[in-house]
Amino acid sequence: MSTLTAPPATAAQPRAAGPRRFASVVALARFEARELALQIPVAAVTVLWIVLTVLRLTREEGMDDFPVLFMADRDTQDFPQLLALAVLISVNTGVLRGHRDKTVEQFSMLPLEPWRRTLGHVLSIVPFALFTAVAVGVDFAFSALKPGAVGSGSVGELLVGPLTVMFAGIIGILLAGLWPLTLVPVMLAVVAYLTLVGSVALTGDWSQWFSPVVGDTGGGIPNPSNLLGRPAGWHALYLAALCVLLACVALLVKGGRTTALKAAAVLALAVTVAAAFGQRPVDGTALAEARRTVSEHPEKVQSCEERGGSTYCSFPEWNGQRARWAQVVDRVRAASGSTAPLTVRQRIDVTGGIERDAALEPQTGAGQVTIGTRWGGNHVPEFAVGVASVLVAGTEGAASENLCGARGVTVMWLTLAGDPTPEDTFKALRIDDSNVGSGIVRAPTDSFGLTARQTDVVNSVLDRPAAEVTAAVKAHWSELTSPRTTTADAARLLGVEVPKGADTCNEH
Repeated sequence: MSTLTAPPATAAQPRAAGPRRFASVVALARFEARELALQIPVAAVTVLWIVLTVLRLTREEGMDDFPVLFMADRDTQDFPQLLALAVLISVNTGVLRGHRDKTVEQFSMLPLEPWRRTLGHVLSIVPFALFTAVAVGVDFAFSALKPGAVGSGSVGELLVGPLTVMFAGIIGILLAGLWPLTLVPVMLAVVAYLTLVGSVALTGDWSQWFSPVVGDTGGGIPNPSNLLGRPAGWHALYLAALCVLLACVALLVKGGRTTALKAAAVLALAVTVAAAFGQRPVDGTALAEARRTVSEHPEKVQSCEERGGSTYCSFPEWNGQRARWAQVVDRVRAASGSTAPLTVRQRIDVTGGIERDAALEPQTGAGQVTIGTRWGGNHVPEFAVGVASVLVAGTEGAASENLCGARGVTVMWLTLAGDPTPEDTFKALRIDDSNVGSGIVRAPTDSFGLTARQTDVVNSVLDRPAAEVTAAVKAHWSELTSPRTTTADAARLLGVEVPKGADTCNEH
């Protein structure tokens, strides 16, 4: 009977030599990575991510026609958090497999020490971090390769997604080592992820950068990159060092006591602390002054270019879009009877911080037209409204005060005359997404109202041949741009039926 008795636990198999132990760790990591990939949370999130990426790459162009790359790099940080949560839960479950299956005692018979098995679990996360890096790279490259993309991205911002996945997985492993229960750690892991990995809003307090992901609440408003104040490089280094530090702690908890491991832990701690303080803003006063200058005196940081009799002034990263602005200006001017020079100036307002989506006040200078930092989709006809308003009223301030009667009709005709789908654009420009009745029309600065009678005249004008209407507009330009000309007068001048009913906008 003694020959059939299993050797006692204290007489475990001798530990493998260095190279063999490393090969065993790698083999374990490969096995655990396959197991992770088959876990429902990880598999589901991965498939969903691939599907959403394909749909994004194949969707029709629109508001993202001309992406701002120093915003696109931050956009890649959102979806990896969902994969990070899935990896955290799944790797935690994998580490506790022995406790769940009641096979922990048998692990003492294996040639790998507990801390080396933990190292195998840590390495099993690497393929998912690499997958995230590839997915992030494809997503960003799709934006970067679009014609008209603005600025450049940050490697530090792009690394946040993969590092977050690594960080979350290590948190799951560490929790399993500290609390080897089969249910509570998973619930605690979810809470830890939502607390530590969840994105916080950019508020100006540098301590927020201790969080793995730092977003902003700017409402998608692009600002020049030098105004962001985001220490992306330091933050990526902080995250990487924190991952190494937590991995070392997880290995120490499971009995790792080698000199190399201790040295790695000390070095990772030093780098984590240094990088954490490296994220601290160097000169907040200078950043605030730069934001104030851009908001109140943009001409001090802009260059200008003349095209077709109009001047275009932009922030450096948007210089490449001037030609597209000029196309809109030329199209609107071609349908008008005006030869007045225009100055198109790019404007933003970040005096209250980049977190605010501040409305822009109309300019009072003659021929001054506002253009924002967003382009594509509905922003194009909105800019056309701004150009048409200044051509008709002379200034943005005058347009915001009075586009009654013929003026409002003329502005809408100039905006829609050269548009390939004028009826659809007319609806998109109005807040109510309709082309009947009264409504509010969007513009780069102040929106303006159209009465039901003005709307009727605009619809009637769009039904006429464009060449005939353009000729009538040029022939009667002075009357159509006069604040005294009524909507009924505009209808007669443009050769369409006078709408019935009374107008409530300064008619006489």
